Amino acid sequence: MSFIREVYSRFVPCLLPVCIQWTAYEHPLPVDGKIGDPNITGKPFNDAYRYMDWLLTVPLLLIEIVLCMKLPADEVVSKSWSLGTAAALMIILGYPGELIIEGDLTMRWVFWALAMVPFLYVVYTLLVGLASATEAETDPAVKSMLYKACWATVISWCTYPIVYILPMLGVDGGAAVVSIQIGYCIADVIAKCGVGFLIYNITITKSANKPLLS
Repeated sequence: MSFIREVYSRFVPCLLPVCIQWTAYEHPLPVDGKIGDPNITGKPFNDAYRYMDWLLTVPLLLIEIVLCMKLPADEVVSKSWSLGTAAALMIILGYPGELIIEGDLTMRWVFWALAMVPFLYVVYTLLVGLASATEAETDPAVKSMLYKACWATVISWCTYPIVYILPMLGVDGGAAVVSIQIGYCIADVIAKCGVGFLIYNITITKSANKPLLS
């Protein structure tokens, strides 16, 4: 049983980034493999696909960071649940406001403010609540990478609420839609690929320091 637990604790964090990226970027093509010209419908752009992607990948990104830390088993479970739930709640609260990009933007502000509550909880937990777990790492390289993973997550996440309020800052029409999508894509690359790469290196370093069958 201890061997199985050891395998789980080492390789699940390593494999999660791969699963996350596959889920995030794999997009089914038509049967013939060709994508036709876009259809102009006159309807506002719908970010539902992006938010559904976030609903799955964002909690997993936080959980993989927790799995790489030196924490008791019960705390791993509780932190994973609390961070994963907060991330999901943040995304669910933000989506209704994302549909409002013109006219009266009061409700967009409301949903932004609501989503910021779990957002701030996640930021606090990564930088303060889990700081002792990071400090508990005896390998300076692992400790440094964990700090980088937490800070890279927080910094990239701070892009999202700023991009979200672009329509409220006077950016409207097609410029608002394009600016929002570019901003989200840049933040996604940093938060998913960048942090995923750091997590991968943490697991590789930990495995090298303590061989599985030693």
